Amino acid sequence: MKQFSLWCDFVEDSFLDNEFVELLYSKINGATSNPLILKNVILTPAYKSKIANLRGKKSKEIYENIAMSDICKAADRLAYNFEKGNDGFISLEIDPRLYNNASLSIGEAKRLHSAMGRQNIMMKIPATETSYEVMYELMKSGISVNATLIFSGEQNKKCFEALNEGLRAFRKAQAYSKAKEPQAVISVFVSRLDRILNERVSEPNQIGVLNAKLAYNYIMAQNEPNIRALFASTGVKGDDLPKDFYIRELYLERALNTAPLDAIRAFNGECEFKATLSDEELQKKLNKLVSKELLDETCNYLIDGALKNFCFEFDDLLAKLSS
Repeated sequence: MKQFSLWCDFVEDSFLDNEFVELLYSKINGATSNPLILKNVILTPAYKSKIANLRGKKSKEIYENIAMSDICKAADRLAYNFEKGNDGFISLEIDPRLYNNASLSIGEAKRLHSAMGRQNIMMKIPATETSYEVMYELMKSGISVNATLIFSGEQNKKCFEALNEGLRAFRKAQAYSKAKEPQAVISVFVSRLDRILNERVSEPNQIGVLNAKLAYNYIMAQNEPNIRALFASTGVKGDDLPKDFYIRELYLERALNTAPLDAIRAFNGECEFKATLSDEELQKKLNKLVSKELLDETCNYLIDGALKNFCFEFDDLLAKLSS
């Protein structure tokens, strides 16, 4: 059965009570968050009373209390989808400053997941060399994972291997139980590649799409239904493209797309599945537009920049919460 899933890349308390519910009936069946999204909502006037009620706690405790409250509300809104096997996941990312420490990352992910107590919450883990061990351990423990910040084919492959090994270990340990299997998504970032390379290529807004399709092909070829490709960073900046451009360009069988609100609002749901091209065809198109050296260099630049930015924004949030 062909199925495409659209997730919402946004959470906020009042939104979850209103428009989010409407979207669940019409367009979406999952959601994601990241430290920057949570920072931007927590620092709005709507959250002042929540922060005030937590005064006396450390800034990270304040953040975790508020973030977990919103994530749990989203998880409860999505519970019906989850129980029916129609996705129904929401993601919470661990402290981005832990990306180079596997043991602390594992400990935090398990602590937060246990505190929230909902199976349809994915722990979001950045795809660094250190973090593949984290992905393995969480899947082995039955915790669903959103592997994030994937730009390169190498990251994509290593994520799948770690997640799959963890899933196999879970299945082996739980062979005679009825425990629900964990699921995983590999979040391949799209538009950031285009925005940085558009001025250097003959066909703009294609590098990210082709790169994402290669990642999708690899994941699909492994034939593991519990690990799927999720297209992230699918927002459009400026007015040169339709807001739902990346939803339509990557409308693929069994794929997921987590999109910002303006893209979801623009998407009317009427779209035909895109034809899948072979790796050879995709690579040929990609090679015509960009050299492997430039693409690799750009992927490395983007992952490094994203990690540093999330760490900076998280530190800034904690500083503001403590003041």
